[in-house]
Amino acid sequence: MPPPINAGLHCLFLLVTACCQTSQDSNFSPFIQYVFDSPLGEESFQSEMQRQKRNMIIFDLTPVEYTVDIEVSLMDSSSLEPVKDCLKNLSLSVSTNISNVEMKVSNISVTTVCLPSGENSSCCSCESGYAWPRAVCGDLITCPSASLAPNLTCPSASLAPNLTCPSASLAPNLTCPSASLASNLTCSYMRDMPLNGTYCKPQTAESCGMGEPIVMEMSVRLDKEFCGDLSNSSSDLYKKYKYDLETAFNASYRCLPGFVSATVTGFMPGSVFVNYEVKAGAASFKQIASANRILPQFLDPFYQLNQDTITRKITNQTNFTVIPEDIFEGDTVRLICEINSTSENVTWYHGDQIISTSPPNSTDRGTSRSILEIANITSKNPDSYSCDFTNRNHQFHTLLYHDTKTITISQLNITRNVNNITVVCNRPEMQNNSSLLSCCIDKHLPSLTGDWKVNGEINITGQSSSSGNCTEYKLNITESLCPPEKSDTVTTYTCELQTGHGARSSQNISVRYLRAADVTVSSSVKSSVSEGYEFNVMCESDMSNYENISWKIQSGNETKTVDCDKYITNNRSAGTSLLKVDAATQDWNGTYICTFSQKYWNSSANMTIEVISLPLKQDILRDPIRAYIQCKVQQALQCCISTDTVEDYTVKFVVQQTEFDAVKKGKGNSTCYMYNYTEAEGSTDKTLTAYCKFINRIGQEVNSENITLHVICGTKISCSGSIGIGREGDTSVKPCYDSNSPNGFTQGNITYKCSHKSWELQSNNCLSVPISELLSGAESLVNSPDRKQKLPGYLEELRSTTKEQENTLNHPANLGAIVDIMDMISSIPVEAKNDSIHNFLSTVDIIVADSTHKAWEDLNKGNKPRSSSLLNSIENFSQNLQPVNNNIPHISVKTLQLQGIVVTEKSTDYNKTFRSTENLTVNVFIGQTDVQTLNKTSAIVSVMYSNLGPILPRNKTQYVNGLLITTTVGSNKIQKFDINMTFAKKKTSLKTPQCVFWNFTLNEQRGGWDTQGCTATWEEDNYVNCSCNHLTSFSILMSADTTHPDNIENHITYIGLAISILSLVTCIIIESLVWKYVTNNTTSYMRHVCILNIATSLLIADVWFIVTASIRDQNQSTSTSICVVATFFIHLFYLCAFFWMLSLGLILFYRLVFILHNTSKTTQKAVAFCLGYGCPFVIAVITIAVTLPRNNYTRKGVCWLNWEDSKALLAFVIPALIIVVMNLFITAVVIIKILRPTIGDRSNRQERKSLFHIGKSMAILTPLLGLTWGFGLATVIKNSHRAFHILFALLNSLQGLFILVFGTLWDKKIQEALLKRNSMSKWSSQQTKSSSLILVTPMLAMSYPFSRTFNNLCGKTGKYRVSSSEPSSASSENTSKSYSLLN
Repeated sequence: MPPPINAGLHCLFLLVTACCQTSQDSNFSPFIQYVFDSPLGEESFQSEMQRQKRNMIIFDLTPVEYTVDIEVSLMDSSSLEPVKDCLKNLSLSVSTNISNVEMKVSNISVTTVCLPSGENSSCCSCESGYAWPRAVCGDLITCPSASLAPNLTCPSASLAPNLTCPSASLAPNLTCPSASLASNLTCSYMRDMPLNGTYCKPQTAESCGMGEPIVMEMSVRLDKEFCGDLSNSSSDLYKKYKYDLETAFNASYRCLPGFVSATVTGFMPGSVFVNYEVKAGAASFKQIASANRILPQFLDPFYQLNQDTITRKITNQTNFTVIPEDIFEGDTVRLICEINSTSENVTWYHGDQIISTSPPNSTDRGTSRSILEIANITSKNPDSYSCDFTNRNHQFHTLLYHDTKTITISQLNITRNVNNITVVCNRPEMQNNSSLLSCCIDKHLPSLTGDWKVNGEINITGQSSSSGNCTEYKLNITESLCPPEKSDTVTTYTCELQTGHGARSSQNISVRYLRAADVTVSSSVKSSVSEGYEFNVMCESDMSNYENISWKIQSGNETKTVDCDKYITNNRSAGTSLLKVDAATQDWNGTYICTFSQKYWNSSANMTIEVISLPLKQDILRDPIRAYIQCKVQQALQCCISTDTVEDYTVKFVVQQTEFDAVKKGKGNSTCYMYNYTEAEGSTDKTLTAYCKFINRIGQEVNSENITLHVICGTKISCSGSIGIGREGDTSVKPCYDSNSPNGFTQGNITYKCSHKSWELQSNNCLSVPISELLSGAESLVNSPDRKQKLPGYLEELRSTTKEQENTLNHPANLGAIVDIMDMISSIPVEAKNDSIHNFLSTVDIIVADSTHKAWEDLNKGNKPRSSSLLNSIENFSQNLQPVNNNIPHISVKTLQLQGIVVTEKSTDYNKTFRSTENLTVNVFIGQTDVQTLNKTSAIVSVMYSNLGPILPRNKTQYVNGLLITTTVGSNKIQKFDINMTFAKKKTSLKTPQCVFWNFTLNEQRGGWDTQGCTATWEEDNYVNCSCNHLTSFSILMSADTTHPDNIENHITYIGLAISILSLVTCIIIESLVWKYVTNNTTSYMRHVCILNIATSLLIADVWFIVTASIRDQNQSTSTSICVVATFFIHLFYLCAFFWMLSLGLILFYRLVFILHNTSKTTQKAVAFCLGYGCPFVIAVITIAVTLPRNNYTRKGVCWLNWEDSKALLAFVIPALIIVVMNLFITAVVIIKILRPTIGDRSNRQERKSLFHIGKSMAILTPLLGLTWGFGLATVIKNSHRAFHILFALLNSLQGLFILVFGTLWDKKIQEALLKRNSMSKWSSQQTKSSSLILVTPMLAMSYPFSRTFNNLCGKTGKYRVSSSEPSSASSENTSKSYSLLN
């Protein structure tokens, strides 16, 4: 059989021949010539066939199929297509017999077509359905496009060579047509000739370019200005560039093996950098360079593509190593990049930022390496790090070896086995099993090392060890290193871990060293105490640095916490806690556990105290309470207690300190002890005191309240019976028996009066059984160790019981008991929960209902009004509210509302509005500044009452004309706190609003409305605004309009004071004009000094008085400071006027009585001025100093001394009345002197003259000595006649006129002086006419009278000269001087 190739050639020859016969026009002679000239000619074919035939044994075998590659060369390339068409159109199959071997040609296909391209190479391409084998894939180099398409040039370059950025829209069609033409050409590759059998093969999965395509990241630079639109993928310019470039790229790279697409991914500035991706099979560097070389042929020169900048990024051929693998903050990190080729330079990037550019280090193996070292790396450094090796060994193709590593930087987080631990040094288990401290990280690091440091007052060290990724520290605890004084101190253990690459981190573990306290408990009563007795339990510790001390009482299975600071007193420095119980009850029975708490450690001690039953004094019923007994007649005395105890008491009755044994007797639910007492015969009535004494098994005793026994001897008895005996008018008091009560009686008493020979009920103060039980429960509650926990339940019981007993509350005893209960429980702190507050307010609402007002009147008659006590209880309750979840709920009942806030860092102002059912409102406002001064978590609570104001005591002329509001602050002791309130008026007809608060200390602790610190800032038709500088209960008082249009006293006062002021000014002027003429002797001189100072003092006082009075009457608001100043000066100068009146009276008395005694003018003047100004000043200053700090110096609404609160008015009244009395006495002495009989009988003429002198003296002395103020006594008498008021106002307002008329103008010497001054004549001839003539004449240097006024006021009279006429008798001189006071 011939070889397949030979057979193939013969077959091909036959087929070609057949083809030639059908195509006579074709010139195949070269082809034929080539076939026959080939070494595989006919001869060789025949000979081969013959050899096969000789050697072959003939078998009947299955035909074998061969594929034969036959290379046909054509001398003329123009014959290529006809041959291809001829072969394509052959009708197969064709059979032939060659050397007796039948052969059939089934298919002839053209696989590879090559065209000459150079001397030893051809440009070959595969026919459709065929592909180059993978073995030659890397050698396929694209043929030059010129040889394939010589006319594919881009004509548009000359059309727009100079277009810039904005010109893109002007040249939208500058697309090179060669690109689109080239895309349709068959890819041809340069092949060396001959091909040596490497022809195209049928296309299979193993053909060249048929594998999974790869994406090559490439870039190229366009030497053009970058436009902003190229950053916007939706812009026209971007789309234009993208389209043109992608068209060129697809044309250029289409012949790469396995080419899929070329896509532009974006543009970057720096000229214009085009990033694009080429998706193709694995291509060699030469293939890519070849494609890059022909790229400009397919792109318009307008784009100015820089062929040398075409770069391919290779990302899978770089060995990027990071040392260490686990990176922690603070490590030194080495980044190593290495490629298996040489490189010109290497660039390191951190994110998008270039870190460094330098030549790489070459190795002997032909590789390139670069190392980047980052010292002390931080958490700010994490991100991707990139290395780029640049290789420009290939023309038109720059290789960029790129790799990126993202570095994760971790914190060297240390995990402690404990954060904070507590170690008790003196506990054996702690010493034997010491604490182990450890620090670990979450990764295993072979290079990890650890170190421990100790810092603290207690220097307890340990042993360090390492284990895996942890370091451990075992403490060596000894008691000697932990002294008591250093207990509760903290030592810090610091573990520091290092990675070996520079990172290090540390963590602190706090160890609190405690020394267990040695606690002891002792009691003042050893192991037992009786009910009602006080006892102390002392808890002591040898350590004083504790956090708190707690007390608990364990009784059976119940454990109670003593939650009331009322019983506990702690002394931190001494390390002691004293639990003091004032009155033991069964609640205090049990084991007392005292615990000293430190940080996470408690030290306790305990002792058991048994409370032995003993009735409380208030629980012992006495019968009788007060009774009358007859001599030698038995009187049954009885004391009863409840039977709820099994204790057997020894009971004795004590009468006047004599003890008698009692007999026990059961009586219903109570146990009674009785004794029949008989008083011996006596002659007089007397009163005995008796009581019963209960003694328990430990010898402790309690005495009942006293039983009063009035012994009647020999007196007729009027009343008798079960109540007892008594005389007419006697009262007997009996206890309250009630069979419905659990113990057979209730609290209270019944009073009977003997009247008309029978006992009549005078008063019944017995409590109803439920209210009595409530009162007993309250007394037990306030003395309970866990009263805070029990209070909410008791409040619920109190509300429900009070509601059930509402019909009995008109009984003062029941109502008073509820008030007492409220007072007791209000001191107990309570959580601000809705139920507790609602129950408390509801109880108040019930007891202030309108139906109870009559009972309130009776309760307010005592030493302390019970309504004041109720108000105080509500204040205490609101102040003791403890917020829950930083909230005070808003609670409303019928007549009360409660609102509040809890102060926090974000608190602003406090602004709450309340509205009653009567539609009255009150707004409470406290500014943010004041709110922020409070302790955080403090509560501001306000309670509004609409029905409490009317039951509080008040002035009969004033009414509570608005709501009553209480505002308190818990947890703060506040001295000054500004609060503003706006009250709606209840009755708009009332006038003169006063902002008041309820002062519990006024009226000897009875309480009363007070204005101290509160002022009305403004008033409108229906509202009054009040500003106060403290917190408590507030309201407004208003009175009916009592202003009478014809108030004659006011008119008299104003008119009289105006006349007096003018008169006093006239008096001062006249005195200054005639001063030197009327002050010739000492007596006259002192008289006029006194008159001048009286007039001056009255003038100043009257001016102040009329100014302040006119301001008040015109309803002009005056500030407190102005009113205080006005009151001070009015007080001072009215006193000055009185004391100068006293001085004048004393001088008169001195001249009348001490006739033979003479005192110098200087001495008299000094005494007069000390008395006239010194004493008033001292009194006025002391008064203001004592009363002003308490804000009760002035009256409410009047600028005058206060009377109701401080009795400051007495500082004026007492001195004035004393002076009036003294001056009355002096006036009496003057009258007696005038009426003194002379030698011999007096004639009628002398009698008339004496009467005239008396009348004149009275007219002069009454205004000068202030005797008219004596009518003031009549005005203070209750219900005095109005005439006294009018007379007092008339006489005192005209006092200045009286002084002018009777003290100045009626004086003959002043009259003569005025006449003489007017006639300008000398007055010296008149100086010797009277026996009281002048001893000395003052000669004043000043010539103007008004300029001498102040000198005259001070008694300065200028120079003196001795007169030539001097009396010979001092006696006659003094006598005449005394009477000159009246001339």
